[in-house]
Amino acid sequence: FYKGGLNHYAVLFKNGKVIKEGTGLNFWYRTGLSNLSLVPVQSQDAPFIFTETTSDFQELAVQGTVTYRVSDPAKLARVLNLTVKPGSGKYVTDDADKIVSRVVMSVQAHARSRIVAFPLRDALTRVHEVADEVLQAVRGETDLLNMGISIEGLYFTNLSAKPEMQKALEADYRESLQREADKAIYARRVAAQAEEHKLVEQGLATDIELENRRVELVDTKARNQLAEAEVAGKAEELKLKPYAELPPQALVGMALKEWAANAGNIDNLSITPDVLTGLVGWLANGKAPQVRT
Repeated sequence: FYKGGLNHYAVLFKNGKVIKEGTGLNFWYRTGLSNLSLVPVQSQDAPFIFTETTSDFQELAVQGTVTYRVSDPAKLARVLNLTVKPGSGKYVTDDADKIVSRVVMSVQAHARSRIVAFPLRDALTRVHEVADEVLQAVRGETDLLNMGISIEGLYFTNLSAKPEMQKALEADYRESLQREADKAIYARRVAAQAEEHKLVEQGLATDIELENRRVELVDTKARNQLAEAEVAGKAEELKLKPYAELPPQALVGMALKEWAANAGNIDNLSITPDVLTGLVGWLANGKAPQVRT
């Protein structure tokens, strides 16, 4: 008697023909005349690890997990011998193990074709890209489709080089980081110097502008003072112009008149001999100055 579950697809063969098939079946069968095959139909995780060679002839260890499921159990039951022993339920052959090996072999074959196209450094940095490409290729693998196997997922958990090569790559990476850091420091210094130079130029431009304005101010003041002097001189010239047309006698007479009017405010008056001689001469000749009041 067979009492089936949901995790196995039962196929009952008799004389090479399928008598019953499906999940969750319960039935009696004669072991001598019939063969019962059980196909696991739940999703399975198959871990793997293998080593491939990159385009620069470096070994690369690939570790991950592929998830698969038997989507057509009737087809797989015809491709592989999945007959179980009555009573124990154990497989009579090792064909059940071939399911995992074929899936992993397909993953390795397609991973090899991708990894060999990259040098070691690129392969290490393209884990997700390579995994996606391998997943699509394995899903379209003809051998697996003919066995009724579907690939649900593929993950590369680790890609690693040999220890000595890994150390060399890490050292090179640290040096590259240091170079980038040095470049950044140099760039900051250059930027700071450029900014400082810019500030100096701006300061010089400001000083030049102030000096130009100061020169303009001095020039303006000089022009204003010159103009004021010219105006004052012109005014004085106009003020004294009438006196220039008077004879000397009139000027002396006006001076004497001014002296007489302000005699109380004058302490002493000095008359030079020349002036006195002139006055005497004018009086003797009857040419004394006539000053109008």
